[in-house]
Amino acid sequence: MGEFEASQQSAVIEALRREIADAYDEELELEMEEERLAGLVPPREGAGPDLDRRFYFRELLRLQHELVRLQDWVQAHKLKVVVLFEGRDSAGKGGVIKRITQRLNPRVCRVAALPAPNERERGQWYFQRYVSHLPTGGEMVLFDRSWYNRAGVERVMGFCSEADVEEFFRSVPEFERMLVRSGIILVKYWFSITDAEQAHRFEMRIRDPLKQWKLSPMDVESRRRWESYTRAKEDMLARTHIPEAPWWVVDAVDKQRARLNCIGHLLEQVAYGTVERPSVHLPERVRNPDYVRGPVPAEMYVPARY
Repeated sequence: MGEFEASQQSAVIEALRREIADAYDEELELEMEEERLAGLVPPREGAGPDLDRRFYFRELLRLQHELVRLQDWVQAHKLKVVVLFEGRDSAGKGGVIKRITQRLNPRVCRVAALPAPNERERGQWYFQRYVSHLPTGGEMVLFDRSWYNRAGVERVMGFCSEADVEEFFRSVPEFERMLVRSGIILVKYWFSITDAEQAHRFEMRIRDPLKQWKLSPMDVESRRRWESYTRAKEDMLARTHIPEAPWWVVDAVDKQRARLNCIGHLLEQVAYGTVERPSVHLPERVRNPDYVRGPVPAEMYVPARY
């Protein structure tokens, strides 16, 4: 290899290194943000030892690589996957969803996080607005809260009647069996945290001006109604844990362990393999000798402040 070829190869390797480092900066930024938040309040009592940082990142990246393989398999075999994420406010659902979707194609794996129903939706069949978000063949949909709102927040906060709740419990097993019979792979997760852990996470949000928007009046009220939410959760798990769509409880007190455990378990719920892809070869760029690139006016550029 000549000196020029070696120099070119070295430049390519360095460019790849920078690209890889940039691709994983997002995860590092997320972790640094959580460390900053943790420094705003004293450590909670009884907190277990943190995972080794290198081990956590190595495992997370390995699992995300497997998620990409799963995505390719779902797309190639036209599978339909639905994953429900339920749990108390600040239980860590959003953090797990971020890590799942971080490396995936949003056209294949999308998140459904529905707002409160509007007037028209309140007059519909309860499940109707969720049905429109179900996947077609080759898609994965992650529900950041789902139809189980009725068994949780709606019930506890008095947004529906006990008759509505009873009708929900009668209907939801058949609704989910119907989804499974239609070919949908349905996985349901409940993220479990302790009373003390939720208080700790709420306190971090209260003290951080960048995170206060996450603490809604509904979240604050949920603290007062901790026991009511507990009773509602226990009733929900007991009455909707069916063989066709069982509940899986994620111990979410430790966020990092919860992410690894949940993603690893999700990967086990779908039998997938490697999708062979043809090699990609970039064609030579067509160059037209008559084309002259025009200058971009200087005032159109974003100021280079960094």
